[in-house]
Amino acid sequence: MALVNLHEAGPAPLTSRLSVGRLLAAAEAAAPVEAVDAVAEALTELVGAEQVSFLIADFSGDSLIRLGQSAAGAATRHKGAETGERVALSGTPHGRALASQSVQVVGDADGACVYAPVTSRGEAVGVLELRLRNGADEQTVADVTEAAHALAYIVIASRRYTDLYEWGQRSVPLSLAAEIQHRLLPGSYTCESAQFTLAAWLEPAGEVGGDTFDFSLDRGTLHFSITDAMGHTVNASLLATLLVGSIRNGRRRGCDLVEQARLADAALAEHAGELQYVTGQIGCIDLVSGTARIVNAGHPLPLRLRDGIVDEVPLSACRPFGLADDSTYSAQVLPLTPGDRLMFITDGLLERGAAGLDLRAILESSRGDHPREAVQHLIQAATAASGGKLADDGTALCLDWHGGPLRARDATAGAGPVP
Repeated sequence: MALVNLHEAGPAPLTSRLSVGRLLAAAEAAAPVEAVDAVAEALTELVGAEQVSFLIADFSGDSLIRLGQSAAGAATRHKGAETGERVALSGTPHGRALASQSVQVVGDADGACVYAPVTSRGEAVGVLELRLRNGADEQTVADVTEAAHALAYIVIASRRYTDLYEWGQRSVPLSLAAEIQHRLLPGSYTCESAQFTLAAWLEPAGEVGGDTFDFSLDRGTLHFSITDAMGHTVNASLLATLLVGSIRNGRRRGCDLVEQARLADAALAEHAGELQYVTGQIGCIDLVSGTARIVNAGHPLPLRLRDGIVDEVPLSACRPFGLADDSTYSAQVLPLTPGDRLMFITDGLLERGAAGLDLRAILESSRGDHPREAVQHLIQAATAASGGKLADDGTALCLDWHGGPLRARDATAGAGPVP
C-alpha cells in the first residue's frame, strides 16, 4: 500500500474539469439531505469513482462520521434510514488529510482511495473519500480537490434546512443543557483571514457548565468573546443565554466594548437570580492598526506566545457580569505583533485534575500547529489529566495574528495570506 500526499508532490495541480456552477445547481435542485449525493453523482461520472463518501467531523474532535443510507459494522449508528459510521482521525489517511489540509492518495492492487479535506475558510467540515479502480492521476486529484472545496459550501448551506449533518456530528447524545449551550456557539469554530487565524473548542463536562465562545468579523474589525457562567446544567445554560444574547445584541447595534459589557451586566442584573454571575472576556481587534481592546470581567488571564516565549497577558480584572448594578467596565489596549499567538481559556482547564498541567509548555509545544489543532491539543491534555472527563467545561480560543494591511488571502488549503 502506497501513501502519497499529492498536494506536496511535484508541480501545482492541473485545472479541474469540474463545472462548479453545474455542481451547485445540482445540489440546489436536490433535497438538503441529498445534496452530497449530487456531488457523488458528478464525481462518479467525471472520474469513474466506484464509491464516494462524505465523512463529517464530529463534536468529539477525534473522529469522522461517514454519512449514508447503508453501512456495516459495530460502529454504525442509525437514525431512521440514515446511518453514521465512525472513522478515527488518528493514524488514518482521513486524519492526515484533515490535519494537513492536503489530498491523500492510498494505492493498492485494486486501484486507489483518495481522501480530500472538505474545508471552508479554515472550518474543517470533513473529508471526501473516493474509491477509484484505475488509480488517481494528477487530473483526477485536481477534480476531487475542486469538488471537495465546493462540497464544503454545499454542506454549510444545506445544514440550515435539516438535522442530518448535526445528527452526524453527535457521536454521543446531548443533554438539554448541552443542547442550549451548543445553540449559543457560532456556526463555525474556525475562521481564517489574511490578518489572523482564529479557532475555538469547547469540551463539556459531565454536568454541562455555562462556557461559551463567539466571534464575528466586520470589514475592518474582529469581535470575539469567551465566557463562563456559574453553576451547571440548565441553570448555567440559561445564564449563558442571557449573557451571549446581550453581547450579540449590543455588538449588532454598533455599541463599543464598554457599552456591550454594561448591557450584559444590566441584563443579568434584571433577569438572573441574585448572586448569579458570569466571568468572561470580550474583545475586538482593529485589523488595520493591529490593536486589540479587551474587557476582562473577572476571567482567567489569557496566554501569549511571542518570539518563542509564553507569558500571561496582564489584563486588569473588572467585576464579573451580574454581580452588582453599579459595576463599571473599561477596555484595555493590547498592541499585537505579527507572529503573536493568544490563547484564551476558561477555568475548567485550570481546576482539579487539570490544575497540574503546564499550560505554557503545551502552548509552546504546539506553536507550529494550526489554531484548530492547538485548541484541541490543549483540551485533550486537560481531559487526559482529569481522568478522561473534565470536572467543569473546558474552553479554549486561539488567535494567531499575521498582521499587515487589509489584503486578499490565499484560500488554497488554508495556507494563509498572499505574499
